[in-house]
Amino acid sequence: MAVSQDPQPHVLIDKPAVPTGAGGLSAWKGGMILITALLALPLAVIVASVFWPDKATWSHLADTVLADYVINSALLAIGVGFGTFILGTGTAWLLSVCEFPGRRLFEWALLLPLAMPAYIIAYTYTGLLDVAGPVQSGLRALTGWSVGDYPFPEIRSLGGAIVMLTLVLYPYVYMLTRAAFLEQSSSALNVARSLGLGPWAMFRRVALPLARPSIVAGLSLAIMETLADYGTVQYFGIPTLTTGIFRTWFGLGDTIAAAQLSALLLTFIFTVIIIERLSRRQARYHHHGHWQARPSFQLRRGPAALAVLACALPLALGFLVPSAQLLAWSLEVAPTRDLGEFAVLVSRSVGLAGLTAILALLLALFLAYGHRLMPGRLTFTINRIAGMGYALPGTVIAVGVIIPFAAFDNTLDAWMRDQFGISTGLLLSGTVAALVFAYLVRFLAVSLNTVEAGLGRIRPSMDDAARSMGANAGRTLWRVHIPLIRGSLLTAALLVFVDVLKELPATLVLRPFDFNTLAVRAFELASDERLRDAALPALAIVAAGLIPVILVSRSITRARGHEGSISSRDPIDE
Repeated sequence: MAVSQDPQPHVLIDKPAVPTGAGGLSAWKGGMILITALLALPLAVIVASVFWPDKATWSHLADTVLADYVINSALLAIGVGFGTFILGTGTAWLLSVCEFPGRRLFEWALLLPLAMPAYIIAYTYTGLLDVAGPVQSGLRALTGWSVGDYPFPEIRSLGGAIVMLTLVLYPYVYMLTRAAFLEQSSSALNVARSLGLGPWAMFRRVALPLARPSIVAGLSLAIMETLADYGTVQYFGIPTLTTGIFRTWFGLGDTIAAAQLSALLLTFIFTVIIIERLSRRQARYHHHGHWQARPSFQLRRGPAALAVLACALPLALGFLVPSAQLLAWSLEVAPTRDLGEFAVLVSRSVGLAGLTAILALLLALFLAYGHRLMPGRLTFTINRIAGMGYALPGTVIAVGVIIPFAAFDNTLDAWMRDQFGISTGLLLSGTVAALVFAYLVRFLAVSLNTVEAGLGRIRPSMDDAARSMGANAGRTLWRVHIPLIRGSLLTAALLVFVDVLKELPATLVLRPFDFNTLAVRAFELASDERLRDAALPALAIVAAGLIPVILVSRSITRARGHEGSISSRDPIDE
């Protein structure tokens, strides 16, 4: 007897998996809309500031420093984009098609600079390369020169900021580009190899054009992080849009002009996003043919040494050297430091990061599972809007949070005074609640994307089985989905935890009075030129930053099962 089969089993994906009734679904959808509206409030405030009445402050900025803000921000983005492209794509190609000593180590170790926040590496190299630092002091001791007798590059400059940011942001380009190289058609690369192309000719004429969407995506992430940076440019004294927002707000006391500067910075950010999306839409490459091992070039002697050097330099300069210096400074000052103060900083930072990570995980689970229950354009759009805050710099989010929160506090206080003669004071502004809300706006996308990926791996038949046994949506989520995606949930929480731990500009603006975190304390000490004292909190941040890097490295290692290669018969040794 023949058994009939459903010719279109995949249609279940497009249907609500576990209906809870019209009322339940409507309430869930209403909750999703409310959460998204709250999270989009800071962005709406910044966009609305463009239409607010102009004031003398904005005219003053336009006549004096605005051009410097825009030019320096643009030059910084261009410089970091060029630097991350060279380091990221070059090392990705070497490790994709070349065999040389240490290749397996460099594959994951080149991601380590992601754990080093840009402002911390800036502090470290300033201590190393300044006039009183060990490098110049050693040079003078060796040569007998005096200060001013020799040329030495100025670390606190636009060029220095570009180098610092490039060293910690190139892994974005490396990670995405190497994944693109590994997924490219082996047939095309083997044909190019059979035509006599060497590794760099193959890279330039075949692999690079095919990997363009991934390269642009990596560059977009690096450039957005560059435009969002505050600690590095502030410490180096470079006037950019992020430092201009702080100066306008705290120096001139004009929140409207600060919001309008934030809108200008958003224009830069969204321009980068649009360029990345257009590039990805217009470049569609499909790989055909049977599986073949990729060509691999065996490097020997001089070429092998150059390849090792090309991979070792960014790793050493971006992670090993600053980490070693931070460790040395920490060991030097630890006996004289008040470890009780350090313990308070750690507890506050961990508490904030832990609270935000839990809330972000719960919100992400609610939004992602809502889209699974009610797939469609509306819920998809809701989740994309909710996750849009990751593209916003912390400075911009801080401005977008403080303006409506302060307006609410002032309005409520005035009403209570008029009605009851009671002052309510500041209920939201300058509180931990405002700070956590800003963190959620900024980092919910990290948790949401991870949870969505985890739920996407669960087959709809699991929902059908739970429904057939009478389980509603909440019970199915608790008994079926959460146990299956525990790894994704843990990863999402850890990623948000570390991002919050490293966040500086939003914390500087929104923290309660006399409430310091590791990032804020490291910034304050470095700003006072107490670099050795700043080493201990900075090292703690770097150590915590290693957690997501290790997770990413393990994920890439597990995904490399499809990698295969055939060695070139002609080793390159010249």
